[in-house]
Amino acid sequence: MECDFCDKKATVFLTQLVDGQMKKVCLCEECAAEKGVTDPTGFSLADLLLSGLPEGSNAAPTAVATTRGKACPSCGFTLDDLKRVRRFGCSECYTTFHDEVLSMLRGLHAGTGHSGKVPKGLMQDYERTQRLEQLRSRLDQAISAENYEEAAGLRDEIREIEVNVASS
Repeated sequence: MECDFCDKKATVFLTQLVDGQMKKVCLCEECAAEKGVTDPTGFSLADLLLSGLPEGSNAAPTAVATTRGKACPSCGFTLDDLKRVRRFGCSECYTTFHDEVLSMLRGLHAGTGHSGKVPKGLMQDYERTQRLEQLRSRLDQAISAENYEEAAGLRDEIREIEVNVASS
């Protein structure tokens, strides 16, 4: 592949979601250094895309509206700074820009909450362990309340679950 800025061989490939669309930029080593790609504190692919690419490149720049006004009360970091740098200025920025970050995450991921996968069979073990803990807690309460009939029933249920685990 060729560099989007010159005709040299591209060795640096950058991809980022900008306004919900994936943008890819291909750069040679010289152009990457010139654009600040190798400087992790000052590079933003969005800035590169917004500054304009040469005619005929496959990564068309997209206009992004900037927003003024909202700033972190602790460090003065603005929403524009967050969009440009894609990093926070301080720990208070997380709270200040909470809604904006959730909006960005919705664009990057399928939602804002994590729902991972559980290996096959592990969920059954987890549910069984939870059930045993719940029964043991109820058994302790029944014994404390001197409700021995309920305690005997809970004890038998616990033993049944433990026997089934041992036999499988």
